[in-house]
Parts: sequence; C-alpha cells; structure tokens
Amino acid sequence: MDEHSDSAALLSRIRADLPGAFDEFVARFAGPIYAFGMKFCGEREDARDVLQDTLLQAYRSLRDLEHAEAMTSWLYRVAANACLMKRRKGKFEPEREISLEELLPGPGDDARVQIPDPASLPYDDAVRAETKARVQKAIGDLPAAYRIVLVMRDMEQLKTQEVAAALGLEISAVKMRLHRARLMIRKTLEESYAADRRANGRA
Repeated sequence: MDEHSDSAALLSRIRADLPGAFDEFVARFAGPIYAFGMKFCGEREDARDVLQDTLLQAYRSLRDLEHAEAMTSWLYRVAANACLMKRRKGKFEPEREISLEELLPGPGDDARVQIPDPASLPYDDAVRAETKARVQKAIGDLPAAYRIVLVMRDMEQLKTQEVAAALGLEISAVKMRLHRARLMIRKTLEESYAADRRANGRA
C-alpha cells in the first residue's frame, strides 16, 4: 500500500471513529512532529508543547479534512503554526534581520549553498560535534520565517510544493526564503570561522 492509500485508509478509520484509529495516527506522526519541533525550537519542552498542540488540533479537526493526500501538509501547517507561537522574544530572533544586499553572493559565488552535513566531514568526532553545534546555532539564529522554511525543506526533506501548502505561501516565496536562509547560514559560519582564525593569529 502506497503512502496516499495508507493515509486515505487511516483517515477513513478516523472519520468512522473506529477504535484505535486515532492512536494509530498518533503512533505514526508523533515522532516526526516532535522531531520537527525540536529542529525548529531547539528545546525539548517547546517541542513537547508543539506536539501536544498539534495532536490536540488534529483530534479536533482531522475528521473534517477533505483530502487524505493533504494530511501531511496539513499536519505540518498545524505544527508550523504551533512552532511560530512558541517564539520567545530574544531567544530565536537575531538582533536585526540581515539585509538582502548582505545576503547576495559576490562575483563567482555559488548561490546554491547547501548546509554542511557534519556527519560527512572527514574529521574526528570533536570537529564534527563542533561543526554541528555551529550549524545548529546558525539555524537557531535565523528569523522564524526563514528558519521554518529551511527546517521543513532541508531537514524534513519536504517537497517545495508541500512546504508552500503547509505555510500558505507561493512556491516562489518558499524558494526565495530557502535561498536567503541558506545564505544567512553560510554568512554566519564564515564569520564564525573567520573569528576563530583571527583569534588564533591567522589572517
């Protein structure tokens, strides 16, 4: 059974209020929703709140969902809204939003920047852990509107169309925010490593 058929069957059981149907839904989606909350919020308590809020909204509204194929994007929309409601002033937002001019690549730069995967780096565990911490901090410092797109697209591996549907955005807006988010990450990492080089006496 493919994912669409499986979702349709599950939604039919939920609509019919069959015993165990909603428990099956929770077992299937609670883990991904919690992981999504952790990636966006960075705090277990906030991620648990996001999961609880999402499941509560799902319990109230899932029976009214018209199209089973929209279940995943609908869930992410609910979870994304819960994440954005968890923003704490000064905790996730940077002191200022980086201007577009600062984000534009210079001559010869590759605008299609990808976030480095610490697991793929050919260094020891300590270096990988340090790189992972830098990347996580850079993601946490992104403005929420950019961070949510980056987490959904690059970390959750959702399709651009799914991200657009979940956030109520045009596909072009998702691509623009993802592009800017990646450039912000690159800028932050470049500045971080440059500061290390200066501190160690290297130009």
